[in-house]
Amino acid sequence: MNKNSKSLYIIIVGLTLILGLFLGNQLSFKHTKKVHFSLSKKDKLENFLRYINEEYVDTINTDSIVDKVIQNVLKDLDPHSSYIPNKEVARAEEELDGEFTGIGVVFQNYKDTFTIIRPLPDGPAYKSGIKPMDKIIAVDQDTISGKHLNIDEISKKIKGKAGTKIKLLIYRKQNDSTFQTKLTRAKIPLKSIPAAFMINDTLGFIKISTFAANTYDEFDKALSDLKQKGMKVLILDLRDNTGGLLKQADLIADEFLKNGTLIFYTKDKKGNINKAIATARGKFEEGPLYVLINERTASASEIVSGALQDNDRAVIVGRRSFGKGLVQREMQLGDGSIIRLTTARYYTPTGRSIQKPYKHGHNKEYEEQFQKRYYDGELFYKDSIPVVDSLKYTTPKGRIVYGGGGIIPDIFVPLDEKKYNMYVYANPYISSFITKYLEEHIDELENILPEDFINDDQIENKLYEEFIKKHYILKNKNIHSKKIKERVGFIKKLLKASLGRDLYGDRIFYQILIQDDPMIKKIITIAKSHESAK
Repeated sequence: MNKNSKSLYIIIVGLTLILGLFLGNQLSFKHTKKVHFSLSKKDKLENFLRYINEEYVDTINTDSIVDKVIQNVLKDLDPHSSYIPNKEVARAEEELDGEFTGIGVVFQNYKDTFTIIRPLPDGPAYKSGIKPMDKIIAVDQDTISGKHLNIDEISKKIKGKAGTKIKLLIYRKQNDSTFQTKLTRAKIPLKSIPAAFMINDTLGFIKISTFAANTYDEFDKALSDLKQKGMKVLILDLRDNTGGLLKQADLIADEFLKNGTLIFYTKDKKGNINKAIATARGKFEEGPLYVLINERTASASEIVSGALQDNDRAVIVGRRSFGKGLVQREMQLGDGSIIRLTTARYYTPTGRSIQKPYKHGHNKEYEEQFQKRYYDGELFYKDSIPVVDSLKYTTPKGRIVYGGGGIIPDIFVPLDEKKYNMYVYANPYISSFITKYLEEHIDELENILPEDFINDDQIENKLYEEFIKKHYILKNKNIHSKKIKERVGFIKKLLKASLGRDLYGDRIFYQILIQDDPMIKKIITIAKSHESAK
């Protein structure tokens, strides 16, 4: 960096705080008191940007300077405050909105061709007669096949405003035909509850993958359906759920807690406290409840887990959760971009903050907590979980719980290291293998009913044999055959579950995988012992 560049950098950094404060005045959200700035400060900033734009020796995009300043300010705050440029906002909002606009397909860019794995029920593609393994050759007469486009580039061509038309050129390998079809783009719901089903006559299972705008509505329906099927015991799976909308977590926790029970509360820097209290509408306030968590369970998921643990309503099973106890609010910056700024901390009913320690700024140590837990042995041994006696709390029934670093489960289930390693080894190859297998066997697979698929052991045996013979060993010479033999059963289940998801959806994926799930097995054993004791 030369002397002039260093000077420019110092000026930019020096004005970072001023720009941050100025932009703060432009934020649009409720119940925020406006801060007024003197004209001279605003002029100073505007003059600085004008000088860069008009006088600097090279052409510089001042918009990019503003973006960098905002990012630098947020990096010096906490690990979860973030800036989202306007060009990335739509994608960031899709998950939280619980929907996107498109034609409704699960797809993969297979052999440089947009291949439809499965049209979603009731979506435009499904209604138009598009079938699994159809390939999109062109969109609105623009050829996309064979152009080495990435997923994002293809998605931009397929997505669009609801109600707009799109013309597709389709190739169908099954009868070696090419045809055109015109579709009308529509809003497609993004499911935040990928699976809800009965494991046995009385044990129900609900998986929540995120907390989006439609999560509670999905959960309410799933819970009612399972109760009608005779559910007496519920497993709520929050593993790998990194959070989402706080209100949705509040609504779901309310379904398990009695009227007037504290769910959580938040406190901002001024000491203002907002409490979330359970209402009288709970649909499952009685009956055994188990919540599954792991090291990637975070934020809103931890709110639900903490509320149920602190109120002695559920047994928490698994491994210590991530430890995110900070609340972000989304604020508009006026040009379409947004910041998600940490404005408060949340606390569980006993008063504990489960936020793990952090230094100001997005530091590497904070981001690499999973690796640290792995190497420290915490994922394998309960005694390796760090606890701080000064952050000890007691639930109404006398259970000891700890703050300062995630939710510690009541029943610890270690990570199966051999299974985890095999998943890491095999998973990168499974997706392309399954797509190839579908392409070759779609005629014999598409008429199999989902339940018959689940119960047919020959399917997983055939998959495994072909995976080993044609794909896995050939592609990965570094894996010794002994490693494969140690986890043959798991690989078979993973292959079959992946094929089932592509054929029928996520529910089948989870129904197959939980057959070999140590946390599920643990709960079934506990539930049986409780039943025998009655």
